[in-house]
Amino acid sequence: MAIVIIAGIVGYYNRSALAMWGFDVFLSDNVEKKLEKSYKPLEGRVTTPVAYKKESPFSLLLLGVDQRDKEIGRSDTMIYTVVRPIDDAILMVSIPRDTYTEIIGKQTKSGKQWSDKITHAYAFGGAKMSLDTVENLFGSHVDHYATINFQGFRDVIDAMGGISLPITEDLVNRGADHEKFTVKAGQDSYNGKDALNYVRYREDAGGDTSRAGRHQVFLNAIMSEASKVGQWTKIPTLMDTMGNNFSTDLTPEHMIDLAKSMLQANNRTIYSHTLKGDGHRLVDGGAWYFFADEEDLTATQALIKAWLDPAKTKSELPLPVEYQVKDKKPVESLSAKPEAAGSK
Repeated sequence: MAIVIIAGIVGYYNRSALAMWGFDVFLSDNVEKKLEKSYKPLEGRVTTPVAYKKESPFSLLLLGVDQRDKEIGRSDTMIYTVVRPIDDAILMVSIPRDTYTEIIGKQTKSGKQWSDKITHAYAFGGAKMSLDTVENLFGSHVDHYATINFQGFRDVIDAMGGISLPITEDLVNRGADHEKFTVKAGQDSYNGKDALNYVRYREDAGGDTSRAGRHQVFLNAIMSEASKVGQWTKIPTLMDTMGNNFSTDLTPEHMIDLAKSMLQANNRTIYSHTLKGDGHRLVDGGAWYFFADEEDLTATQALIKAWLDPAKTKSELPLPVEYQVKDKKPVESLSAKPEAAGSK
C-alpha cells in the first residue's frame, strides 16, 4: 500500500528527471522516516534485502487483515506476488480465504498436523505462520511480506477522496452470519467504508473466488486513484494515515527504491490468477471450506516456479490460464498508462 501511494503520487509528476530529483531532495528522507515504524522483520525468518532495480525475481505475500477492535484478526486477502524487475512484469495469485490446507506451525493435541481455512493461519500465528503455510501450499519460498489492516485501507481511501469501482448492481450483504451492509451501484466515487464493503462482500454466486477477484480490482483502483493525487506534500500525510495499520519486512529505503523504480517502466504488466476449486462442508452441519482443484494447484505451483526462475526470459514465461484465451490482455498498472507515465 505504501509503495502504491508513493509511486502513484510521484508518478503524477514523473514526466522528467527533474520530478524524481525533486522527490529525492524534498521528500525522500521524510517518507523514509515515517516508514520506519512499519518495518517489522519476522522472528525466525531470515530475509535478503531486495531492490526493484536488481534483475533477480522475488516473491512477496500481500496480506489484507480484517482486524476489529483488539482482536487478532484474519487475513481476508492473501496474494502471492512474484515481481520480475528485468521484465517489468508482476504475477499475482489470489488464495481464497476459506481454502482448506495444512496450517504450518499448528498441531492438534495429539501432535498431528492441523488443517483448516488458510485465513486462520494469521489468527493462529500472525504473518509468520501465514508465510509458512503459503510456502507449503505452493512449494515455493516467500521472500517478503506486507500486511495492512483494512482500517488502514479505509482511512487512506478517504484521505484520497474515494476511488472508482466497477459496481453495476447493488451489493447487499444480508446473510444471517454476515455483517449487514449495502453498497449502491453506479457511484462516480466510493468512500473508504463502501470500498471496504466491496472487498468484504461474499454473497454473490461466485463466492470466495469472486471475492478474490474483487480484491485484485480493488488494488488496481487504488493504484489508479493514487496516480491522480496532485501534491507531493500529501505523501507524508498518507503515510501518517496508514499509521500502525501497515507492516512489512521490506526496509524503508527498499520500499522507496521499489516505488520509484515502478515509475520508470513504460510497459509494466500485471498478470493475475485466482486458485480454482469448489466448496463444501466436511461433515453435515460443519464448517464450509474451499477446496483447491488439484490440477489447477499443480499448474499454479509450476507457474510460480517458472516466474521465479531468473534464467527465463519474458517470452518464455508461462501465463495464467486466464491469459491463454485469444485476445485476452493483462491488466496494466498505472505506470504503463500514457497519462500516468507521460509516455506515448
